[in-house]
Amino acid sequence: MKITADTNVLVRALVQDDREQAQIAATVLQQADLVAVPLPVLCELVWVLRSVYQFSCHDCVHAIQTLIASRSVVVDRPAVDLGLRLLAAGGDFADGAIAMAGRVLGADLFVTFDRQATLLLQDCGEPVRAL
Repeated sequence: MKITADTNVLVRALVQDDREQAQIAATVLQQADLVAVPLPVLCELVWVLRSVYQFSCHDCVHAIQTLIASRSVVVDRPAVDLGLRLLAAGGDFADGAIAMAGRVLGADLFVTFDRQATLLLQDCGEPVRAL
């Protein structure tokens, strides 16, 4: 079975706050031959973990790294890696993921009004300009 995991499935599997749903989520994730995790799901996951469950940036990085280490999980690796680098530096996972996804689509430059994202992306050597 090849599946795309929704954010709520990953949240249940990670935080185990609903015993029944956590077991169902863990089972479906373990039984799948392939678990596709699109970038919007990871962006939502970080947002939910940070805002609802009060995870630190470090804890979110660890959770995503553990998830993507599974042989069956497939992600946009370059976008996830840059998102994790920004998150580890205290920034927003989504900014890194979006910047890299744009490059894959042919963009040369990420533009933003977000000064922190600009600085963190510059530190990562990414082409970025603050507007």
